[in-house]
Amino acid sequence: MKVIGLAGWSGAGKTTLLARLIPHFNAQGLRVSVIKHAHHQFDVDVPGKDSWRHREAGAAEVLVASSNRWALMHELRGAAEPRLPELLGKLSAVDLVVVEGFKREPHRKIEVHRAANGKPLLFPDDPGIAGIATDAAIDTRLPTVHLDDIEAAAALLLRAAMPVEEVVAKSAAIR
Repeated sequence: MKVIGLAGWSGAGKTTLLARLIPHFNAQGLRVSVIKHAHHQFDVDVPGKDSWRHREAGAAEVLVASSNRWALMHELRGAAEPRLPELLGKLSAVDLVVVEGFKREPHRKIEVHRAANGKPLLFPDDPGIAGIATDAAIDTRLPTVHLDDIEAAAALLLRAAMPVEEVVAKSAAIR
């Protein structure tokens, strides 16, 4: 299993790029999973439904299953937020895990930068950035690809991805 991150300011197009990359990877026969960090309280459950009521009542975990999918919701109930290695360990084995967020973790990242956003680049300050997907000309030695060049962006992600064991080891070293 290999791991690569997407980093960038809100509005840069990380989610849009990833939504275009996943079908490209799938067409190449690669299985892809995504870990997305949310900076705020979020809910994947519908208020009032049975599973929501069970969670609200205090269940530590609620697993919902159907013939189409299953989802496991785990309430931290005051426990520390899990770090990336712990979350990687919860995934089924795939070819590539794309991580959006977790910028303090030491995995390699591709910066997504949109000029119209008016935000500065992250790469001079983040040594984990291994390339940039952008719609602007950037003066850097890092490999760059255009945001709309999905084939080139996919190749950049695959080249920069690192084995999951390396991510876990590097993360343990910075604890």
